[in-house]
Order: sequence, then C-alpha cells, then structure tokens
Amino acid sequence: MTRVISWNVNGIRAAAKKGLFDFLAEQQPDVLCLQETKIQEEQLTEELRAPAGYTSYWSSAERKGYSGVALYSRQKPLSVTRLGVDRFDAEGRALIATFPSFTLVTAYFPNSQEGGKRLAYKIDFCDSILTLTEDLVSQGKRVLLCGDYNIAHKPIDLANPKANEGNAGYLPEERAWMDKFVGAGYVDTFRMFNQEPDNYTWWSYRFNARAKDIGWRIDYHCVNEAFRDAVSQSVIMKEVTGSDHCPIQIQLTA
Repeated sequence: MTRVISWNVNGIRAAAKKGLFDFLAEQQPDVLCLQETKIQEEQLTEELRAPAGYTSYWSSAERKGYSGVALYSRQKPLSVTRLGVDRFDAEGRALIATFPSFTLVTAYFPNSQEGGKRLAYKIDFCDSILTLTEDLVSQGKRVLLCGDYNIAHKPIDLANPKANEGNAGYLPEERAWMDKFVGAGYVDTFRMFNQEPDNYTWWSYRFNARAKDIGWRIDYHCVNEAFRDAVSQSVIMKEVTGSDHCPIQIQLTA
C-alpha cells in the first residue's frame, strides 16, 4: 500500500508553526506533497528540509514568498524533475517524481485571478500538464496527478455555484479544461467513492467561511484510467486545520 497526502499549506513556515510536522509524524504517509510553500531553498531550516524518515525535494518560485511546491518521500524516488517549461518552473509550479510502480506529479495550478487576468497563463499550464501526463501514459506509466488545481469542476464542487460563475476557479474555460482532462482518460478519484455535495478542500478566510462550511473542492488526486483499480481510498481530511485548504489523501495498492 502507498499513501499519498497532498496539501496546499499557504506558506510552509506558517504551517510549520501550526503543527505541519506533528501532522506528518502522526500520519506517516509514504509521500507528502505540498503546494504554495512560499519559500526559497536557501531559506530552508533543517526541520523543513529533513523531517525524520523523509527526503525532501523542492521547486521554488523565483519571486520570494510566492507559489512553490515540495515533496517529502520515505522512499527515494528514482528521479525527481521540474516541469521543464521555463515560465512555469520560474513560479515553482510542479514536480515529477518517478517511483518503481508509478509516476507522481504534484502541481500548484495558477489562479486565473479577478477578471481572468491570468486565465491564458492558467490554461497554458493546464495544457502543459496534460501533455506531460499523456506522454507518461503513452510510455505505459501509471500516473497520479495531485495538488491544488484551483478549479471547482462541477456545481457540486462548491457551495455557491451560481454566484461564482464569473469568478476565478469556476470560469467556463477552467471547467471546460477539466472536462477535457477527464475526457482524455483521467479519473477524479474522490468521486469514485463519494458522490455527495458539501465536500470541500478550501474555504475563504473571510466571512467565517470554514465554520459555515462555505467552501470549494479544488484539490484533487487524479489517476489515469489504467491506474484506477489500484485506488483503494481517496478522502478529504476536512478536520485538519493549519491552512485555508485541508489535506487530501489517496491510498494505492502500488
């Protein structure tokens, strides 16, 4: 069994102060993927770089205090690379870790921003990720794409779909890309097990949204169709605090 937890921590230093490494020690996942780390590698402390039992890998944004992803793994991957597209690597958007039985892609998808200001950049990133996963699948790889997609796919995935139709994360172009992604043969693993509404992974810090459970499901573990049967669990860890997102977990027979 392999357990992978993904979590947008909205700043790893802030999350560390709120118990991130207690959570890691308690949960002991095989891999922990973090998004929005907001740290440069030269700023890493020993605690951040090497918690007991784990090796860490980082992709930081050139701009300080912005974006970035990290991966903590018990087993050393065969390789870990960045996306290989300069304008996305400059923002520390993704890491690709190759394990003997599957390939893990962890990504922090861009926010399309108010008025769709970064929508073109966002969709370009989405398409680059799909090109990557399709290439891996064509090589016979089993692929897990996890992270903060910054997209609520369907009306069931956010508390107020009608009111948010013109808002970043729920724009028609973003939902259309998710349709394309799923149509290309990728499975939203959470929906394999749970078809219920009111399951969210992100809540605004405003308006007491988390307490009222007015949220969005924008964090996903998706696998290619050939990997579907290896998924034994995919859950939202809603009770875990420390960020405006909560962690999500998948269990694989891999």
